[in-house]
Amino acid sequence: MSAPKKVVLAYSGGLDTSVILKWLQQVYECEVVTFTADLGQGEEVEPARRKAEMLGVREIFIEDLREEFVRDFVFPMFRANALYEGTYLLGTSIARPLIAKRQIEIAAATGADAVAHGATGKGNDQVRFELGYYALNPNIRVVAPWREWDLNSRTKLIDFAEKHQIPIAKDKRGEAPFSVDANLLHISAEGKVLEDPWHEPEEFVYSRSVAPEQAPDQPTYVEIDFERGDPTAIDGKKLSPAALLTRLNELGGANGIGRLDLVENRFVGMKSRGVYETPGGTILLAAHRGMESLTLDREATHLKDEMMPRYAKLIYNGFWFAPEREMLQALIDKSQERVTGRVRLKLFKGSVTVVGRQSPNSLYSESHVTFEEDDVYDQRDAEGFIKLNALRLRLAKAARG
Repeated sequence: MSAPKKVVLAYSGGLDTSVILKWLQQVYECEVVTFTADLGQGEEVEPARRKAEMLGVREIFIEDLREEFVRDFVFPMFRANALYEGTYLLGTSIARPLIAKRQIEIAAATGADAVAHGATGKGNDQVRFELGYYALNPNIRVVAPWREWDLNSRTKLIDFAEKHQIPIAKDKRGEAPFSVDANLLHISAEGKVLEDPWHEPEEFVYSRSVAPEQAPDQPTYVEIDFERGDPTAIDGKKLSPAALLTRLNELGGANGIGRLDLVENRFVGMKSRGVYETPGGTILLAAHRGMESLTLDREATHLKDEMMPRYAKLIYNGFWFAPEREMLQALIDKSQERVTGRVRLKLFKGSVTVVGRQSPNSLYSESHVTFEEDDVYDQRDAEGFIKLNALRLRLAKAARG
């Protein structure tokens, strides 16, 4: 296979992707286009421009994608109440399809014949990136340096960087205590000091939340408005998708909400231990389920709950652009047409509790459920209902003797 002529690299400006940039130029003798996305990771992205310029890159793309990320990826996922293996809110998984999408678009705009990423050959991200690439451009060339080169240690990466005069942050010269991935939805920590699943993470691992024990001794109340399944306002104030999630992160972090210590099953086959912080997402999940409890029909709710693990698995495994995910999304979005109203929540020392909900589309009928006398429900109707449902059980017991 001939070498690529022009490659769009997902570029953070860090050690790994800076080494990859130079390696691509050196090994493939190709032109490199860098793409750096601001997904709310909490770090400045402009330094990546200066570093790319220093490494001879002529076409540099740096984009603020926070609103698109939350509006078109995070919110659709939360309409499904998606949780991978019952607990993980998919913070890393949901960011990859957007990055892949922009890389393919930039490749088309710049005439590049290849794309590249910095994911290793052991993890899920290589799969997520590449499934996204191929779904959007079946003929794109993919370069995955971690599967090709022999720079398989931090020492070798640093030696390569120093040999080619690539600036290295001082804290990169020592052993990093763990690997971090961050965006507006979450921050994750994996590897190194976290690899033994028996040992509790030290407090320094966490950066977006206070320890629940150190959270305020008084609860915080917050109200979230929903329209057709998506949050639109906090405490009556309309906010853009990214601004809304940012505010929920602040509220959740201050109250010690959203920490998760998880051993998960990677798509490639191994188990890994990750420590996640998703303060705003944890609040949003509770609020959305609270809103659905009032406005969504019972069987629609149960069908959604049955579909959710499949939907979450598709996102985790990188199939955002697959037809089955789009089919499930259509079903989910149909269910959200009347999920509109307001939810009140109590945040207290790591917990989030729904304490109130109201909606113009409420299916809750106080006159039907009251313990007081009513004239809308005949309790005698329940006898026939029970007998019909018991009929097959009675027949089965009679047949067994």
